[in-house]
Amino acid sequence: MSVLISFVVGLVFGIGLIVSGMSNPAKVLGFLDLAGPWDPSLALVMGGAIAVGFPAFRLAARRKASLLGGPMQLPTARQIDRRLLAGSALFGVGWGLAGICPGPALVLLGSGAAGGLVFVLAMLAGMALFAVFERLRRARQLTPDA
Repeated sequence: MSVLISFVVGLVFGIGLIVSGMSNPAKVLGFLDLAGPWDPSLALVMGGAIAVGFPAFRLAARRKASLLGGPMQLPTARQIDRRLLAGSALFGVGWGLAGICPGPALVLLGSGAAGGLVFVLAMLAGMALFAVFERLRRARQLTPDA
């Protein structure tokens, strides 16, 4: 049953991305282009998402289990460090160059758009590189200096 509910929630999310224009790279780039013909409509989409998400996360933080009975798995990290700032900057640059972020990329992939395929392949390559570098970093932390 939870797989069906997960599918329906993902489908509604994907439809929301399409309807809001978040899966249209040209619309996203129009929003990000403050020096050109700026399109502020996605600010309303983001504001609406925050208005819905903020109280939902506050409520979820008080619960021990999800509505389907699974454990609540909310982020616990609170510190802002170099890795977070660098990752945020890299994400922002990628979003600004491509006009696509991971959720809309999956929508584009599902629609058969070539840009979605290229983005998802690049995203997977980036995730693989991160995993390699993370393993190397942890191995260096465990190995005492000689």
